[in-house]
Amino acid sequence: QVQLVESGGGLVQAGGSLRLSCAASRSIFSIKTMGWYRQAPGKQREVVAHITTRGITNYAESVKGRFTISRENAKSTVYLQMNSLKPEDTAVYHCNTVFGAYYPWGQGTQVTVSS
Repeated sequence: QVQLVESGGGLVQAGGSLRLSCAASRSIFSIKTMGWYRQAPGKQREVVAHITTRGITNYAESVKGRFTISRENAKSTVYLQMNSLKPEDTAVYHCNTVFGAYYPWGQGTQVTVSS
């Protein structure tokens, strides 16, 4: 059973930066398109970025130009560099596959952006 562990969240002021990490209990990233999701209170979970096995990236319009997803297969880790953070980026962030069946969701990491 794959376990996903997200970390790196915190409280930052608007305009600040955070780098999130997602580590898997075994190597899956080399065979899976992985994505970062977020869920704000009262809202549905949305995918904000994903990276294919070939390193092709895609971003939601709301984060394009501010967030960067990357992957380090040797460490079974996916990262999300978040710059120019806005209060509307406040949410719990998770990683998971984008296509096909999800792995069990991890605890996520809370990102709070103050204005």
